[in-house]
Amino acid sequence: MATKDSNGNELNDGDSVQVIKDLKVKGSSQTLKRGTTYKKIRLTSNEAEVECKSGKSTLVLKTCYLKKA
Repeated sequence: MATKDSNGNELNDGDSVQVIKDLKVKGSSQTLKRGTTYKKIRLTSNEAEVECKSGKSTLVLKTCYLKKA
């Protein structure tokens, strides 16, 4: 099982990723802007999702909206 970003690059624990599209966060008025970089991602059991921290909250992002930074 290999987790890949939108460009086909393999992602690993601790990598940095960048958002390629403005995304609305469910259950919040927050919007993730294009170009935002998240460091030290964690892989999940689902290969299409990764976890990252934004301030004090943890977000689960789909890999189809991310590229390796």
